[in-house]
Formats: sequence, structure tokens, C-alpha cells
Amino acid sequence: MDGGKIRIMIVDDQSLLRRGLAALLNRNPDMEVVAEAGDGEEALRVAAEADPDVILMDVRMPVLDGVAATRELVRRGCRAGVIILTTFDDDEYIFEGLAAGARGYLLKDAEYEELSQAIRTVASGESLLQPQITTRVLKEFSRLSSMAASRPKPQALAEPLTERELEVLRLMASGASNQDIAAALYIGLGTVKHHVRAIFGKLGARDRVHAVLLAQELHLV
Repeated sequence: MDGGKIRIMIVDDQSLLRRGLAALLNRNPDMEVVAEAGDGEEALRVAAEADPDVILMDVRMPVLDGVAATRELVRRGCRAGVIILTTFDDDEYIFEGLAAGARGYLLKDAEYEELSQAIRTVASGESLLQPQITTRVLKEFSRLSSMAASRPKPQALAEPLTERELEVLRLMASGASNQDIAAALYIGLGTVKHHVRAIFGKLGARDRVHAVLLAQELHLV
């Protein structure tokens, strides 16, 4: 971060949307929109120059779509966390985006404060899904799992989750943030982060989204 501000890049093929979003986000004292791009191919070039902390990535764009751009950014070692902006019509992109390395999904009709908090969450190194999207992800994952009859059964965990870790995991699966979990379980934020790290370690998960998907496969949520 430059001067303590979160450096943001907006990638969308609609220039009016980019400018409007930039104007809103720049009102936050801890944020600065440092770059924009109109398609995924341009995003690859601009991201290398601007070095953002967070990239807001549209899905449906010409030249190179958001999922392909995210996959290539991750392959190139881009340090920015990508939040894919989606609509309820973009279900087919969700799993592709997760596999590509996106750290979050957010509906395009999200409230301003929700978007701002999502950016702060990803900038801090965490990942997120809105509760509405989490539900859709888990339902689709269940459907795909039931179709894969020949798929090998997941192996049991070498070290099982504790009851408290299961509580935290179930709240994560509902889309709750660390702050939400702390409030729900009446525990400190540091304690929540400790449990989340333990869950990642036991599941072999790279982030919250991956942890929820693995938990679904293991029938833990």
C-alpha cells in the first residue's frame, strides 16, 4: 500500500461504470483507484505497471474475459487480490474463477459499504464470498459431486477439526467474515484468526473459499 492507502484497479468494459466506481471508492480515505482497464488483455499490461493491491474484475469482457485474465495474473505472480464482479447470470464462471485464483466474488448490485469492506478484506490477505454467492457455490458443488459417480471418495482428515473449528467453518460457509464470527461466538478477533489458520492447515486449503469447498466435499458443512 502506498502511504497506507489500498491501491485499486478497476477492470470493466463500460467506461462510465469504471469512472463512477472510481469516484465512489476514492471517497474512502484509505483507498485510491490507481488504474483502469477496459478488457482482460489490457488489465494484464496495466496491472504490471500500476502494481495494485486489489483488482475489481468484471467477468464478461471482449478480447480476454475476467476469468482468463485472473488465471494469467496468478500465473505471472501478480500480488494483487482479485475480486470478480458478477451477476446472478454468471454461475458458470464461479468455479472457473475459483480455480483461476480469484480471492472473492461480489454481486454487481452490492451496496457501496459492502464493496468497500470487501476490498479491505481482500487487501488484508483474506478471501470472501457474499452469503448469496456462497449458497450458490455450495449447491452447484453438490450437484457436480453427485454427477461424478466415479470420483474417488475424499480421504478423512489426518487431524480432525475441533468442535470450535467446526463452528467457525460453518459460519465461514455461510459467508460470515472474521468479525461476524467473533461476534457470533463471543470470542476475540485474534482467536477467530487462529481457528481459521488451523482450519486451513488441517484441510490443506489455500483460502476461505477453498476451505468451504473442501469442507463440502468432506461433508463437514
